[in-house]
Amino acid sequence: MAHHALASQESYNPNHLLDILLGKMQLKNDAALSRMLEVAPPVISKIRHHRLPVGASLLIRMHEVTGMSIRDLRDLMGDRRTKYRLSDAQGRPKPEDKAAQQTDATSVNYAH
Repeated sequence: MAHHALASQESYNPNHLLDILLGKMQLKNDAALSRMLEVAPPVISKIRHHRLPVGASLLIRMHEVTGMSIRDLRDLMGDRRTKYRLSDAQGRPKPEDKAAQQTDATSVNYAH
C-alpha cells in the first residue's frame, strides 16, 4: 500500500472533509459526491482508504462546487501545512525543451 507524506500526519483525515461535503451538498453517498465533483467513484474510495491523497485539481473542484475556500477545505481534512514543496524535478523544463526555448529566443532576437 502506497503511503503519502501527508497521510503520515496524525491530523490528516480526508474522510472528515468528504463527510462535510456530503452534508453541505445534501448528498446521500460517495457515488453522488463523485458525480458532483466529476470524478470516478473509485477516486473517492481511494481517498477514503488513504490510498490516494486529495490532489490539487480535486481540491480546486471542491472549491468551485462548494464555494468554500481552499484553506477551509484543507483545514477540514487536517492538512495544516503552510507551504507545499515541489520536488526538484517538477516545474523544470526537460533538457530538450530548454534547448528549444533557447533556440526560439535566439531566433526572435535575430528577427528584428
